[in-house]
Amino acid sequence: MASFSRRDFLKTSAAGISATGVLAVAAKEAGANPLGLPMGCQTYPVRMMIQQDFPGTLKTLSDAGFTQIELCSPVGYQQFAAVGSYKGADLRKILSDNGVSCISCHFGMKELRDDLPGRIAWAKDVGLTQMMVPLLNGPKNPTMDDVKVATDELNKIAAEVAKAGMQQGLHNENWLGGVMADGTTKVYDAAVSLLDPKLVKFQYQVSQIQLGFDPVTYLNKYPGRFISLHCQGWDATNKKVTAIGGPDDSLDWKAIFAAAKKGGIKNFFVEMDLDSMKASVPYLKSLS
Repeated sequence: MASFSRRDFLKTSAAGISATGVLAVAAKEAGANPLGLPMGCQTYPVRMMIQQDFPGTLKTLSDAGFTQIELCSPVGYQQFAAVGSYKGADLRKILSDNGVSCISCHFGMKELRDDLPGRIAWAKDVGLTQMMVPLLNGPKNPTMDDVKVATDELNKIAAEVAKAGMQQGLHNENWLGGVMADGTTKVYDAAVSLLDPKLVKFQYQVSQIQLGFDPVTYLNKYPGRFISLHCQGWDATNKKVTAIGGPDDSLDWKAIFAAAKKGGIKNFFVEMDLDSMKASVPYLKSLS
C-alpha cells in the first residue's frame, strides 16, 4: 500500500508533479485492493485511444478505478509514439494530474538490441523501475541450446538494466508457450531455468491458461521468480477471455492471488478490452 512522506511529497513536487495529482493517487491506492497493491492496468488494449488523446485516456482509466498503468515504449510500439514527445518530468505530471502512476513499461527486443543505453536512459527519465520484454523468439520445438541463445541475450540486457537500478522482466507469450524438442518440456520452463533469477523476473500472463499454463501451479512452482501479473478472466466453457469475477469467469482468483504472494508479485495489471477492464474492478476490490 502506497505511503507518501512529506519528504517524498516535496521530491515529487520538485520534479513537476502536481500536489493534487499525488494526493489523488495516494488516496485511491489507500483503498481496498488485492494484495494491498495499486489497481493496475496495461494500456495496450487502449492503444488507439492513446494515439488520439493520451491525457484523456489516462483520465478514463483513472475514473474506472485504476491508479497504476503499464505503458508500452513509444519506440517499440507505433501507437504509443505520442508518449515519446514528453520529457520525463512532463510525462510524470500528466500521469499524476490524471490520477495514475507508472513504474513499468514494455519494450521490444529490437529496440533494446539497437539502442540499449538510450532506452535505459528514457526509462530512467520517465521514472520506471521495471523494464518488461513481451516475448523471446526462436525455432519451433527448440533444443536447450536454442533457448540458451535467447536467454543469454536477455541476461546480458538485464545486467545493464540492473546497473541502472531497474528490474528486467519477461512476459510469457508466443514462443515461450510452446514445447521443446523432447515433446514434453515447456519452452517457458527451460527459459526459467536459464535466466538469472536476480536479473530477470517474470510477468505472468494469466490468460495463458488456454495453453495449459495454470497460474496457481506456476506461481507456486517458481517462488520468488515473478514480479507482476497480467490479469484476464477465463471462460473455460467457451474458451475465451472474459471480465474478472464475472458470471463466465472460471478462475479462482483468491487462489491466484494467494499464490502470487509466494511467487513474489509486486504489481498486477488488468489487460483486456476497456469494458471488460472496467467490469473487473469491483470484483478485484472485493478480494482485499
